[in-house]
Amino acid sequence: MVLRTHDLRKKLREHLKSSALILIALAAVLGSSAAATDWAGALYILTGVEDSAIVLDGSQDIPDLSDRMMYVASGSKGYDIRLDSKLDVTIRHDGQALTTVSKKESISALLTRMGITLSPLEMVAVDLSDQELVLTVAEDVTYYDEVREAEAFNTVRVANPDLPKGTERVVQEGMDGIRTSIYEVVWSNGKCISRQFVEELDSTAVDQIVEYGTAVSSVGRTDRIASISKNADGSGTLIFESGATLNFSQAKSMTATAYTAGHGGADYTTATGTFVEVGTVAVDKNVIPLGTRMYIVTNDGIVYGMSVARDTGVKGNKVDLYYNSYRECIEFGRRSCTVYILE
Repeated sequence: MVLRTHDLRKKLREHLKSSALILIALAAVLGSSAAATDWAGALYILTGVEDSAIVLDGSQDIPDLSDRMMYVASGSKGYDIRLDSKLDVTIRHDGQALTTVSKKESISALLTRMGITLSPLEMVAVDLSDQELVLTVAEDVTYYDEVREAEAFNTVRVANPDLPKGTERVVQEGMDGIRTSIYEVVWSNGKCISRQFVEELDSTAVDQIVEYGTAVSSVGRTDRIASISKNADGSGTLIFESGATLNFSQAKSMTATAYTAGHGGADYTTATGTFVEVGTVAVDKNVIPLGTRMYIVTNDGIVYGMSVARDTGVKGNKVDLYYNSYRECIEFGRRSCTVYILE
């Protein structure tokens, strides 16, 4: 027989919070000979009264059920549960439901008083989830055990493109808590034959959140953009395959050409007085101010990469990219590109 006070999927959480299910596996001695004694000679398993099931086999302390008007007692023949008087009791057995009011008596004595003699294979489950006491007598019993265990907090690391690479900060302190798990437990013939995990309800542990910086001032020429995060104002972040990030304030669609020293009147020094090198870009200073740091990618996939506006000689929405050889300039030709203005 499977005992389910509520549908498992819809109401298991609510049921387990208020339930105090007491499973009593009674031995065959609870027949005519047991009726003459106060002791059931039984194995009692209590669930819902502690963080996990309690087996009354002498290995644990006797629990206090006085708030339920019940008392666990022990004697030479084992354990039994004594009831206070005037408790409403329903007994379910062989498809019938009997009702009575308890006297100051043990559960085994109550069953005997109601004319119920257990077979060697039957067990008694005592459900305290409602105001009345419900006893179910059956050969097979399934119940759900709520187990609470201490759980250490986890540390979650989150990339922050606004923090310099190599730095980190704790934005939420972690806190240890309690994890609550549900197990389905099956008893048959007075023995536990199965205990299986059902689900984890919740945990009170609080994750520690650590932000680590990924922002860099430049990336290597072999590093490639893995993704781009854009903001509504046109700014955003370039996220590279290495994990490094570059923040940009603007992405400009422009036309790119190429030049090299000694051709077309180009000199070996720039308008700002530096020597030309790969990464030097000639701009219209009214469009892109001199000294601006950029990351440039053509629309057909050529990565020019990190660059600085150091030279002049072009007009309008154009950039002229420095290459070391005239052949590279010819191969590059004229292409559409995106110029990311770096912060």
